[in-house]
Amino acid sequence: TPVDLYLTIAAIMADEGAVPKSPSRSPTRPDTAAPTAAGEEQATNSQPAPGPNIETDEPVEDAGFSTDDRSTQSTSLSSSVRDYNFENKRRYHKFKEGRYLFPNDDLEQEREDMKHAMILHLCGGALHNAPLKNPQKILDIGTGTGIWAIDVGDEYPEAEVTGIDLSPIQPGYVPPNVNFIVDDAEAEWLYPENSIDYIHLRHMAPAIKNWPKLLKEAHRVLKPGGWIELQDMKWTFDCDDGSMPSDCTLPKFTSLVKEGLEKFGVELFAADHHIERLKAAGYVNQVNDTKKLPVGPWAKENDLKNIGRYSQAAVYDGLHANTIAPLTRGLGWSSTEVEIFLVQLRKDLMNLSIHSYAHYYSMSGQKPLEVK
Repeated sequence: TPVDLYLTIAAIMADEGAVPKSPSRSPTRPDTAAPTAAGEEQATNSQPAPGPNIETDEPVEDAGFSTDDRSTQSTSLSSSVRDYNFENKRRYHKFKEGRYLFPNDDLEQEREDMKHAMILHLCGGALHNAPLKNPQKILDIGTGTGIWAIDVGDEYPEAEVTGIDLSPIQPGYVPPNVNFIVDDAEAEWLYPENSIDYIHLRHMAPAIKNWPKLLKEAHRVLKPGGWIELQDMKWTFDCDDGSMPSDCTLPKFTSLVKEGLEKFGVELFAADHHIERLKAAGYVNQVNDTKKLPVGPWAKENDLKNIGRYSQAAVYDGLHANTIAPLTRGLGWSSTEVEIFLVQLRKDLMNLSIHSYAHYYSMSGQKPLEVK
């Protein structure tokens, strides 16, 4: 099961001293990222370079492998919000059904928590890249299982952390400074102007249709000097060393999901345009980062090898969840056709001779102290 695989990976990393711990404070940033007035943008807005090629380890055997315009109120956890739809043996949220095309069942929740551990390890234990200084109010958009919100609530015990999601799948026992509400991030926000210190979004590319509207709304509620951070993965399965055969199904998988989501107005590679969108929405002092993330334990460097185990497991366990709705609802495939395609896709994913990798993006922008 995903939990067993996660525990196995965690045990391996613990033996090697590689299990990350959440930092006790915000990562240090240069003074140039301090709040400035509008027009005094200091940090670069160019697309961050993807970094050098990942060094390959010697081959080894591996046995394991359309939204409402306005939200009148935050939705309490009524019985209607807890209703679910079932399709192709997967569970989906019913509240504003169709807004998000991926399951919210236990299997998907476990996978999301695994992805959180993967990114935390990739980023050296840092929960954010924006240079925060004693934030008092934090908003986590698309909180999912709430694992990031809970961790950041522990890191900043004096901050009030609110997680928002369409699905009420968060745990009941959380730090006293953390709470969750059910709402649609693309509806009008109820927060007053200049009230939030930090807004965090992760893995939201497959969920948002109108990024300019969302960024404008976030800009309105942020305090002057507050930050927004967009973290996302780009699963392009690139390869630098020629080890990927021309008939490999991994790039085709991404292409098909991208095409299927486009039928619903969703932009899978939204991260390609976040730098320009942040600037257009009035954010300054951008702090941007990108990292290569190996898919599978093929990297020579030990930390990257462990991260590759995480990513391979997260992708493997999510193949059905990520393909079934975009390909059946979007492209008109039958569920049988999807299952047949997944057979070869799983083989290619577990092939250690294919050295593919994905990209992790973190893009942050600051609301100026003086807004024109």
